[in-house]
Parts: sequence; C-alpha cells; structure tokens
Amino acid sequence: MNAQELIAEQFEKNRKNLLAIAYRMLGSWSEAEDAVQEAWLRLSLSDSRNIENLGGWLTTVVSRICLDMLRARKSRREESVEDYSPHAFMNNSDSDPEQEALLADSVGLAMLVVLGSLSPSERVTFVLHDIFAIPFTEIASILGKTEAATRQLASRARRRVKGGTPEKDKTPLAYQRELIEAFLAAARDADFDRLLAVLDPNVVLRDDRQRGGLRITHGAHHLAQQVAGRIQASQTALINGSVGVIVAPRGHLQYVLQYTIRQGRIAEIDLISDPVNISKLDLVPLDY
Repeated sequence: MNAQELIAEQFEKNRKNLLAIAYRMLGSWSEAEDAVQEAWLRLSLSDSRNIENLGGWLTTVVSRICLDMLRARKSRREESVEDYSPHAFMNNSDSDPEQEALLADSVGLAMLVVLGSLSPSERVTFVLHDIFAIPFTEIASILGKTEAATRQLASRARRRVKGGTPEKDKTPLAYQRELIEAFLAAARDADFDRLLAVLDPNVVLRDDRQRGGLRITHGAHHLAQQVAGRIQASQTALINGSVGVIVAPRGHLQYVLQYTIRQGRIAEIDLISDPVNISKLDLVPLDY
C-alpha cells in the first residue's frame, strides 16, 4: 500500500465522525458531504508527513469549511426548515441509509432549528465543545478568537439551546438601535439629562485605549461627564448580531462600541480599538 492509499484509508476511518460534525453545524446532509469532500481535497494536496494527528487536523479543516459556509449564508436567503428535515437527506442514494437514520435520530429537527438560530461562531463552538467535547483552546484556534471569547460564545449558545436567551438578545434590534442612537445624539449635544435617561445608574464602560490595561468607568454620572460632547463621526452597526456603534472620523476606523442593554437602559459599554480584536468582529453598518 502506497502513501496515498494509506492516507485515503485513514480518511475513510474518520469520514463518519466528520459527517456527524458537519451535519450538526450545517443542518444539511448534502452540504455536510460537500464540506467533508472539500476536506479530502485539501488533505490530498497537503504533505501528510507533517500531520501528526490526522483526526484532529481533519476536524479543524472541516470546522473551518463549515464556518465559512455558515457565514456565506448571511448573504443569501436561508433555506426553509423543510430542507433541514431528517427525512430530506435520507433520499440521497449516494449516502449510507443506516448512518443517515442514526444522525436524524440523534440530532432531531428541533435541535437543528435551535442550532439554526445561533450565529456561525456560536454554532461551531457549541457543536465542537458541547457535543464532541473538543477543548476550547482548539476551538479558539479554529475561530481565530481568544479562549475567553470562545468560552463566552459557548455559554451564550448553551443558554439559547436550553431555551434561555441572553439578556442582550432579549432586546429587539429596533429598540436597541433607538436607544443607542438616543445615547449618541445626547452625547453629541452634550445633553447631560438625556444621557442619564438612557444609562443604567450602575453602567460600566470598559475602554481598551488605556496603555497597560482597561480603563473602567463606573456609574451613569461619571460616564455622562466623560462622553458629553464626544463620540462624533459615529454610525450604528450590527456587531456580532447586536446593535453597536462604529466611530470612524474621515473614514478612518478608530474604535467600535458594543452595548449590553438591561431593563430598557444601557448597562455596559465595551470600547474596542485594538485592530486585531476589531478584525474578529462581524461588522455590518446600518443604513439610515
């Protein structure tokens, strides 16, 4: 048996597990097969001698392929729920009926619908960690995020899957935008009273522009004094699916603001200026 045949044999031993991972991430049998086939193509073009753990390598590659496919869905209309039905992929004559039936029984349509409500990063994190017990350190590398951020994704996804929704996501986007734009207008106008009206009394601002660590501002009065007359050249945007703010004077991005809203007021603000951290955010400017 030559080297290529040996690699093909090892790949086949991993195929079932790779399909299980891809199906749970994508909710589509045909797309899961495409993702696994793409992983095989990448493996066949790689120098397998440099791969110490083939199973781990393939899991990483398939996960990244699935993540790209999930993100691509944002630019087009999502398929209907019927396309994700366990019965839909069982008509594929090229597939293993026994394996498909096991997948359908183990995942279920209800779980697929819940997973479909997660963001791409949340879905990949939940599937890899909570279903396949892959360590956060490896998932962080796949997502290009820190381990701490990956743990937060998993926690948020877990609450959604169990039926609980994070506080920030309980606020409809339209209201989030209205509240945040009211905050921006009050800041621009240096209107102290209007700022206090939209801020939680115990609001916290975390600013990463402080050299050597975060600068943290506590309390509505202190924060109102700090932002009054500032935050110019700003625009609301979707940041990882929630309404936030991009600040870019003369078209040069300086920082973004992420908000947590509780009980109808702004409770937390994270100012992120580090280009590396900004590059890991999904930013979609909102049109006026």
